[in-house]
Amino acid sequence: MLKLVEYIWMDGATPTQKLRSKARIVNFTNPTLITLDEFPEWSFDGSSTYQADGQNSDLILRPVSFVKNPLKEIDSYLALCEVMDAQGNPHPSNTRARLRQILDQGAALEEPWFGFEQEYTLFQGRTPLGWPENGYPAPQGPFYCGVGADEVFGRDLVEAHTDALMAAGIMLYGTNAEVMPGQWEFQIGYRGVGSESADPLTVSDHVWYARWLLYRIGEKYNVTATLDPKPVKGDWNGAGMHTNFSTKSLRDPATGKMMIENYITQLSQKHQTHISEYGDKLAERLTGEHETCSISEFKSGNSDRGASIRVPLTVAKKGYGYLEDRRPGANADPYRVATRILQTICAID
Repeated sequence: MLKLVEYIWMDGATPTQKLRSKARIVNFTNPTLITLDEFPEWSFDGSSTYQADGQNSDLILRPVSFVKNPLKEIDSYLALCEVMDAQGNPHPSNTRARLRQILDQGAALEEPWFGFEQEYTLFQGRTPLGWPENGYPAPQGPFYCGVGADEVFGRDLVEAHTDALMAAGIMLYGTNAEVMPGQWEFQIGYRGVGSESADPLTVSDHVWYARWLLYRIGEKYNVTATLDPKPVKGDWNGAGMHTNFSTKSLRDPATGKMMIENYITQLSQKHQTHISEYGDKLAERLTGEHETCSISEFKSGNSDRGASIRVPLTVAKKGYGYLEDRRPGANADPYRVATRILQTICAID
């Protein structure tokens, strides 16, 4: 049976990769039981995506996961792809392959779970949604988790995005309006229900699906969602991608407290290495103000949103659970963030 498939991949743009996609009609032999193996590889012009030159431009899209496409009334799919070179090897821009490698080198033995808190800012033209064309809105304060037409802007788009994520089977945890007007957040990761996996590959894949759907739905509303870590200069909150992570040792009541201390020590020793993997223009956001720690400093603390690594209050009380890395910017690549954290805490460097 013929079905429409949107192939999605990350391009080679620097310093921040962007999403690309194109559609293909695929003939599935068994439409009642569709597996990943039935999604064929497909080539594309890498010279138009900053991934090849014109003399040798063919690259390969290899589907690695798929979900239903919630934007189509007909039965269709989204297929997330890794980019491979002509010999079938991961392209240098393929950061997912690096995460697979780290898991295979031993990180998977610790059964890591991840959750990403993706902040973003809605713009109409050059102006944040809901802001006056000339000037500024009221100071920050009433907008975080706010209610009312004078405090939140873009809820229709956000709810359409939420519905799409639910329909696609994305591991959505929740959503909320953020501190700066026109700014929102969604969380992807472990929900504590059923048997869904919060492994770093699956959760990172779902962040990229969620970003793609956000951009596509924004097209319908003529609204742009930006992941700029400091979308408005001055006394306004930036946008981050706070990253929650745990391992079986960290989740174990018998070893959790010791692992909290060990992991924080290891992370403190690799601070600048992490910063280099956590997104472009990070210094504009990590100033030591607006719920951040200075980019030049490493600090941890219980329930401290001005720390680099926050130990949630419930975790501090129980002595086991998870940690929150508050350093990654909104434009960070979840594959790179998860890779760097696992390299550090699993001593794979």
